Amino acid sequence: MERVSRIDMLREMLTKEAKDVFLNYALALELMTDLKSIREAEVLFLKVLQLDENYLAAYYQLGKLFESELKNEEALGYYKTGLEKARIQKNNKAINEFGEAVFMLED
Repeated sequence: MERVSRIDMLREMLTKEAKDVFLNYALALELMTDLKSIREAEVLFLKVLQLDENYLAAYYQLGKLFESELKNEEALGYYKTGLEKARIQKNNKAINEFGEAVFMLED
């Protein structure tokens, strides 16, 4: 399925289920790949965190989004918050991923 039709499909699904965490996250991922849509992706990732403050992947992707814009302080903030939440959840894979991201930016 091509990217545009995935975006359209996700938008349509969100009209029926606006508070679906995964649908918001999936649309944000799709939009994040296009510089013209990066602000909309940011808004959607933030919405995901409003709906579920423990959705670790959204912290990671927000970190990546800001890192791609060379906004390293903002990126670090999301990575560090994600790292703390991953520790609380005892999610070792996420702990390692966030830890690596923090290490790479602080190095």
